[in-house]
Amino acid sequence: MANERRPIPPYPAQHQDPPGKTELMQPVPDHGERSYRGNKKLEGKVALITGADSGIGKAVAIAFAREGADILISYLNEDDDAKDTAKWIEEAGRKAILLPGDIKSEGHCNSLVQRAVDELGGIDILVNNAAFQRTYEAITDISASEWDETFRTNIYAPFFLSRAAIPHMKPGSSIINTTSIQSRQPSSQLLAYASTKGAISNFTAGLAEMVAEKGIRVNAVAPGPIWTPLIPSTMPAEKAAKFGEQTLIGRAGQPAELAGAYVLLASELGSYMTGAVIPVTGGEIMI
Repeated sequence: MANERRPIPPYPAQHQDPPGKTELMQPVPDHGERSYRGNKKLEGKVALITGADSGIGKAVAIAFAREGADILISYLNEDDDAKDTAKWIEEAGRKAILLPGDIKSEGHCNSLVQRAVDELGGIDILVNNAAFQRTYEAITDISASEWDETFRTNIYAPFFLSRAAIPHMKPGSSIINTTSIQSRQPSSQLLAYASTKGAISNFTAGLAEMVAEKGIRVNAVAPGPIWTPLIPSTMPAEKAAKFGEQTLIGRAGQPAELAGAYVLLASELGSYMTGAVIPVTGGEIMI
């Protein structure tokens, strides 16, 4: 059953220029602003979340704040969306730092971690969530520069950020990567994006093994089709209108529907989980 916060496609035809704005989407995504209730699962923790201005990252930031964490919001340049995320964090009684910039830059990634350490007192949770994608019909349409941009955003940045964060992390800390159902069911139109998501799943498993002795857990969440600004800004309008209808649940997921998976992996609830990938796919099978 759908309700106002879980609409069923078709959605209104729409297109935005990348990276897209939440307020222009129809329907507007649900990030848990009115629904998520915290229970002190992350009390006193510090989290750095990339792509926290909108979509999944925004929903995770709201949930983490309501669980008691202070948040460094990493985003590219979507100032209005990022300020709205900060508003919800502060309404939860937690600190929010906004830091725009391009995570393709190793130096910027280092500065994100250092700001969290200097201004929030450390880093307990790193959520590598920001992503870049475009759709193409033929491999000849994909330029080398775009292939490079996709990989530098989606897999180089998690490497840069993890490498910078781990020396500051204490036992019990958590790294959570956002992979995708595309890592197991790649779409030909998302060749570059799907390739990076496969790399992220592998990176998650390898890094989990590498840092296990430090008491740091590394896991991933694999979303299926989720209604975020990435969709109307990177897909043809006719495809975006039907987004998610192929799932068993029959619709796109809302960002709020993923927040619980990230809370699980960030908190003591997931203390025996590392190297894992949690599918949140609306019933699309990942085996």
